[in-house]
Amino acid sequence: MEPVSVPLREFDFTEPWNIPEGCPPLVLSRAIDGSPARLATLVQVFRDPSTLYVLFSGVDASIVATRYERDDPLWEEDVLEVFIAPERRTRYFELEVSPIGTLFDAAIDSPEGERSTMKADRDWDAAGMWAAIRRVRRESGSLWRFETLVVIPFAALGRGAPAPGERWLANFYRIDRDEGLGDEYSAWQPTLRDPADFHVPGRFGELRFE
Repeated sequence: MEPVSVPLREFDFTEPWNIPEGCPPLVLSRAIDGSPARLATLVQVFRDPSTLYVLFSGVDASIVATRYERDDPLWEEDVLEVFIAPERRTRYFELEVSPIGTLFDAAIDSPEGERSTMKADRDWDAAGMWAAIRRVRRESGSLWRFETLVVIPFAALGRGAPAPGERWLANFYRIDRDEGLGDEYSAWQPTLRDPADFHVPGRFGELRFE
């Protein structure tokens, strides 16, 4: 698969939802098999000299989010997730945002690329990471339209600005909890595990920085 370009653009704090030109939309599909997801989700990524910006946008039928403390187990409810590996596939960072803006962050060491042998450092913090969220109920039905912007300083990942042409590994995920229809796990690069498992760094895609 071809790497996805991450354009270098200026972030506009007065209009944070305006995505610059040149940010290709990445479609999340069902994590277990790559088929179309029940709920649509797109991801767009860009950066400025100090920060990575990841915008999730999509629809939701209901919101399942009751946790307010940082590093609570957000994956037990609705959540959006960024997994990113700046240097090597065996060391990556797990960054999560709930629909109410609660954050989770952990540093993952996965020498064999498998959940059974990985180690998660939940005491690690992505210093300076923040998220902005907005939701609007669609006029034509009961679905919510949402946008979640995840703002990740490169320094939080122990890095300076990526050089032009530099490539990092990454994946983007969503968990949607629904008692009636069942839970849905979606991913940019499907991990092809059943039951669903996001900790499969061998399935990460590539980001190429402009």
